[in-house]
Amino acid sequence: MVVKGKSSYRERQARATRERIAQAARALFRERGYVATTIESIAASAGVAVPTVYSAFGSKKAILEEIRRTWIDQAEVHELLGEALREPDFRRRLDLAARWHRQQMEGGHDVIKIYQEAARVDPTMAKLRAAIWQSREREIDKFIQTMADSLKPGLNVKTATDICVALERPEIYEELVLARGWSPDKYQRWLGRCLRRELLARP
Repeated sequence: MVVKGKSSYRERQARATRERIAQAARALFRERGYVATTIESIAASAGVAVPTVYSAFGSKKAILEEIRRTWIDQAEVHELLGEALREPDFRRRLDLAARWHRQQMEGGHDVIKIYQEAARVDPTMAKLRAAIWQSREREIDKFIQTMADSLKPGLNVKTATDICVALERPEIYEELVLARGWSPDKYQRWLGRCLRRELLARP
């Protein structure tokens, strides 16, 4: 029992250290940029030794992946997707889609910008970012397929997915909320209306 307790304590300490490193890295990536941020500066900001950062993650790429995972978890994307798929009213289902997208953008727009910068200078990160976006589009396609029989006449799943992907581009959120001062609530309502109007036979 003592050994188990010590092990659990070490695991909690390790998780806390990883979280502290990831939080420090996210702030530095946002302020200085992904390229300009070094492992040494992350260690200093997190208050740990450089070998600790390497032991916990191994690379900046791995740290950024941890930041992305935490962001998606905190945005409750998977929970909201499950709720949407259980919703029989397709109008409400698309309102939930607007909600989870708003929560993603509100809680992680900086993460998207960090990936964009990293992809411009690192071919490996460019491939990773492309894979992430392709995975996202596949999930949207599956979501749209659940409403295939209620789409507008003449609108197929592929085109409906294209429309959804376009309306949910981060650049639109950035323009309306960050540049033009819309509240996240107003953006969510607008996106929900757009999705219903563009996709459903009976919006």
